[in-house]
Amino acid sequence: MRGKKIVTFGELLLRFSKPGQLRLTQGDMFTSKYGGSEANVAVSLATLGEEVDYVTRLPDTPVGQAGVMCLRSMGVSCNHVLLGGRRIGTYYFEPSAGMRAAKVIYDRDGSAYSELKPGMIDWRTILADASVLHVSGITAAISQDAADATFEALDVADELGVKISFDINYRKNLWKYGADPRETISRMLQRCDMMFGDAIEFEWLCQRKQPPFTATDSNFQMQMDEYGEWFEDIHRQFPRCQDWLMGMRNMVASNHHTLTALLYSPLTAPALLQAPILDIPDVVDPVGVGDAFMAGFLHAAKKWPADKQMQLNYSLAAAALKNTVPGDFNLSTHEEIMDVVNHARDIHTLYKVTI
Repeated sequence: MRGKKIVTFGELLLRFSKPGQLRLTQGDMFTSKYGGSEANVAVSLATLGEEVDYVTRLPDTPVGQAGVMCLRSMGVSCNHVLLGGRRIGTYYFEPSAGMRAAKVIYDRDGSAYSELKPGMIDWRTILADASVLHVSGITAAISQDAADATFEALDVADELGVKISFDINYRKNLWKYGADPRETISRMLQRCDMMFGDAIEFEWLCQRKQPPFTATDSNFQMQMDEYGEWFEDIHRQFPRCQDWLMGMRNMVASNHHTLTALLYSPLTAPALLQAPILDIPDVVDPVGVGDAFMAGFLHAAKKWPADKQMQLNYSLAAAALKNTVPGDFNLSTHEEIMDVVNHARDIHTLYKVTI
């Protein structure tokens, strides 16, 4: 890989929730935390000791400045964050409880990031010493200008030989400016070298029904032949991508989940690998689990470049631990992740991740 730095690009958000399990309609107090998919990846990478540069646009207000201070306190470089615009994007999160599903309400119209335009970011300078650029479907979902700025970044990364990491991150409620999300995300996928998505997002992208993942313990048998055909088909459509990562979650109860993941790398043997099935009996906060997975993979791919199974197991362990951390950011250390990996090496062993 060229350089060492990893660059992530997206919108920093301010997240509001009511304390505990209160609904958004209850109580008179909100708690707030900073987050957002690409920022979550940046913080996870910095926690794992990686050099990471986060790029976004924030209002030059105390709220925007506090967001930059928050990221810098986590070890993330914000030297290329643009200041301008009127407001920061926000979202409201109501956690699941019992039979009640979690709820997310976005408020991102007119945010500083949504008004970002091509030419405003000096991508040649930012990516000159970068090894990876990480973006997601959300990066292009907010506005046409933001989408154009995203493709500008991809163009420069291609020209400079920077690897492109991509998370499908399909959020139906964000695509409001008229673009076709499947067509736009497909164009992004044509440029990526490694990608992540959960099984539901793969199903949406490929318009192909996923095999069910209903694991309640480690005895669950994955339909690996069917998944293999699925990956072969999507790789024919997007031949540049050499690492296809799929996460799967079964919600046994609102605070009890099982997780596993697959990695399809067509140039290695075997091409299709499965991670252990992990059991999280005390989920604290499931937001940002996919971001923790992608950060874990980017770190593991640098640390163990020839060991695909280790890359997959490490990524899943990072994602599992994120369920135990409140807020968007995964603050799990390398040592904590390795503890989970070392207790779950055997693919037939169920390891319980607890706080």
